[in-house]
Amino acid sequence: MKTALITGGAQRIGAQIAQTLHNNGYNIIIHYRHSKQAAETLAQILNAQRNNTATIIQAELSNLNDIQTLSHSIEQLDVLINNASVFYPTPVEDANQETWHNIMDTNVMAPFFLSQSLATALRKTSGCIINIVDIHAERPLKNHAIYNISKAGIAMMTKTLAKELAPEIRVCGVSPGSILWPKDESSLTDDQKNKMLNRIVLGKQGCATDIANTVLFLIKSSYITGQIISVDGGRTLNQ
Repeated sequence: MKTALITGGAQRIGAQIAQTLHNNGYNIIIHYRHSKQAAETLAQILNAQRNNTATIIQAELSNLNDIQTLSHSIEQLDVLINNASVFYPTPVEDANQETWHNIMDTNVMAPFFLSQSLATALRKTSGCIINIVDIHAERPLKNHAIYNISKAGIAMMTKTLAKELAPEIRVCGVSPGSILWPKDESSLTDDQKNKMLNRIVLGKQGCATDIANTVLFLIKSSYITGQIISVDGGRTLNQ
């Protein structure tokens, strides 16, 4: 039985990726930072579908010791999904070293060192790494300078690791567009939402299943590496 680790896998897109891979026969390791209850609930749902096929693991991925502890606890792995991410506004005039480290450590440092730590296990299974990037890696989102930079970093990391870890390990990325509104949906007005939707060629928001299905496609595509697929309804076709 193949095993997949999904960081930030307890909620939102991460939870859907976990469900989709589980539906396709994978054992699932759900990583969480603070969302223990959500992780436990998801694991219970998956285990009710197939017994003893989902486990949870807690780690603060901005801490290298936690990354090492997590990695050493995993004996067999076929897929690593670097999904965990920090997202909030950091206008240039308000940015500081604390916000820089908070975002960059989780969004860039953690996926890199987690990939490094788990490379030995992934080589044994000819496994793959899928990084969740963002269309704002190429088209910066105003007032989110550090986040934009972090996602540009993980985009380059995807290509770099694809070369460094080949031929045993494939590394690809998925770049979501507008998939889910922020957790605090009240932070966006209806006018702001409509403005965003009007810039999407398909005229609608996507859903977490769109991302999960693309992740599954890349996992199954044994001759694709170093590629990042935008799942954005055509948003990047417009300025």
